[in-house]
Amino acid sequence: MVKGKIHSIETMGLVDGPGIRVVVFLQGCSLRCKYCHNPDTWEYNGGVEYTSEELVKKIERYKTYFQSSNGGVTFSGGEPLRQPEFLLETLKLCKKKGIHTCLDTSGFGLGNYDEILKYTDLVLFDIKHYDRAGYKNVTLMEIDKSLDFLESVQKSKTKIWIRHVVVPGLTDGEDHIEKLKEYISNIDGVEKIELLPYHLLGKNKYDVLKLKYPLEGVPAMDKELVKKYNKIIER
Repeated sequence: MVKGKIHSIETMGLVDGPGIRVVVFLQGCSLRCKYCHNPDTWEYNGGVEYTSEELVKKIERYKTYFQSSNGGVTFSGGEPLRQPEFLLETLKLCKKKGIHTCLDTSGFGLGNYDEILKYTDLVLFDIKHYDRAGYKNVTLMEIDKSLDFLESVQKSKTKIWIRHVVVPGLTDGEDHIEKLKEYISNIDGVEKIELLPYHLLGKNKYDVLKLKYPLEGVPAMDKELVKKYNKIIER
């Protein structure tokens, strides 16, 4: 029986895929994104242990809510692909129950992607940066694992929504957005692109965990400017 570590579960998610969704945040992530607002999900030893069966039973309780809105379940994190066996087992059970499955991921996982994607209806793919140097600057890690996952998504022809966090001085500016757009144009199956404005809501978690906040002094992203960037993407 496969067990996994769960950080938290949100039962009425409205921004993590289509419709109303149960959002399951898996524990553990190896990226250290400068703008991360969930540093409490990093450690692999934290969270509450569930078997796949226990988790799916919990998800099923909300089926009436999410099915009426063409919703389902979204596996997020942390990084869900860091618990591949547990994720795969849970996805299989969800599909048996007729639940729409979505994976919110940066692609920085541990493999077995082809099998995982067989049971995934939609991927919300978080592009940290479009080039190697930028990716390393944002996440402190190399881009290769993320590219391997993206290659598997392309091969599987799974539907994909793109997400990109826009941070002042880090991932903003018209030139950056133009290059991002060019990068995305080479990805097949993209149904939607979401530019997410950087906010300061997670800063207090760093204080509680006694961690240094990487973007100290950087203001929240101007939402009007992000609207302007969206027009570049839509053009």
